[in-house]
Amino acid sequence: MVDDPKRKPLIVPAVLLLLSSFQAGDTDRLSEHHCTDFQTANFLRGSKLKVQFLLFTSSRPSCGELILVGDGIKNCSFNSSLETKIIIHGFRALGTKPSWIEGLVRAILDTSQVNVIAVDWVYGSTGAYPSAVENVTPVALSISEFISKLLALGVSGTSIHIIGVSLGAHVGGLVGHFHGGQLGRITGLDPAGPKYTRASPEERLDPGDALFVEAIHTDADNFGIRIPVGHIDYFVNGGRDQPGCPRFISAGYKYLICDHMRAVHLYVSALKHSCPIMAFPCSSYHDFLNGRCLDCVDPFLLSCPRIGLLEQAGINMKKLPKEAKVYLMTSPSAPFCVHHSLVEFHLQKKRNKVTSIEITFYSNSTKDTAKITIPKHQEMGKRLLAHRVPLCQVNSVTLKYLPKNQFWRKDESSIVGKFCAASLPLDSTLTMSCLPWNLTLLSNTDISYELPAACA
Repeated sequence: MVDDPKRKPLIVPAVLLLLSSFQAGDTDRLSEHHCTDFQTANFLRGSKLKVQFLLFTSSRPSCGELILVGDGIKNCSFNSSLETKIIIHGFRALGTKPSWIEGLVRAILDTSQVNVIAVDWVYGSTGAYPSAVENVTPVALSISEFISKLLALGVSGTSIHIIGVSLGAHVGGLVGHFHGGQLGRITGLDPAGPKYTRASPEERLDPGDALFVEAIHTDADNFGIRIPVGHIDYFVNGGRDQPGCPRFISAGYKYLICDHMRAVHLYVSALKHSCPIMAFPCSSYHDFLNGRCLDCVDPFLLSCPRIGLLEQAGINMKKLPKEAKVYLMTSPSAPFCVHHSLVEFHLQKKRNKVTSIEITFYSNSTKDTAKITIPKHQEMGKRLLAHRVPLCQVNSVTLKYLPKNQFWRKDESSIVGKFCAASLPLDSTLTMSCLPWNLTLLSNTDISYELPAACA
């Protein structure tokens, strides 16, 4: 059969279109091939440890580039002149990828120009929790060897920051221990408690594992560790029972994991939002709430620690204290950050009963409440109130006297006193701001007053 020359102009463009389509699809497949995701493990695949190192960069924040531990480190997108963040997940009961990984990677890369390496040890962390604990040391050795390769490339040990979640925090602690405590920083996000609360410092995260070690505690009464393990330990809302988390088992999985995972979401939020998540040193959460710890003079020399990526958490001191417990409150949802204010009520005369007063701050969009309790035979009561806008943006304060009526004896129908407030940190140069007149509070009655505080 002889070709018809008149048909060629129609055939050639069609062939070129097919070739173009194939090449485009081939390029897409090539791009997909270069993006590596976390592995998925299950009991049928055995328990062999298969550690992967996935590199994320600012140019490809959602594409994990598999780093081969051999000479492959030299042939990937790793930039030895940048700081390196190494993320280590914890126990994975179902052998799946952590749902928070992508959000944390993105938050870090949106904040700073760094290498982010996510360690995938899903195979070693799935199944039974005791088996995962047994794999902590082998995984730490694997990560330590990987870091040694980076150091051989000229990477500075002080530029390496490990972020470990739950069991991953203790993996990070061992990695730091293997490197003589000379890595730059370790952040433990609710370090795991089971099997570790009574462990020796050599077996878990501790202040000697890096030049700066911090831990954020949000589930100390369950999956998280209840003891301090860093230079600074943030006990968020006392370290347990986070606001916004379900308190009933009927909520299922969220009931079990919400408090524990709040540390991760809080950290991500601190990176994404500009409002400071600041904490204050104190001997206990009870003392903190009752207004006994109002500044950061001791031991932080007035520099209050903040959750996030600030160097040394924003603390301006050369020699860091060890296991300094700091406390803060948060709101129930992102961005979680709140402002802390001391509120006081001074009775005109002492009473022979406990006095309770409800204090509520109102702004254009928020309402935040706390309760002051004045012990009997005392004149003044105080409490910390967490509010979502700065004190200078609080438009009004509402006070309500809550009488202690008993069947055989009625409480007084009103009380008289003075209200004062001040935002934290409260140092010697700042004083309480008080309403300039005595207030008469009636039983169970809301009485509102304007707060004349101007923003600087």
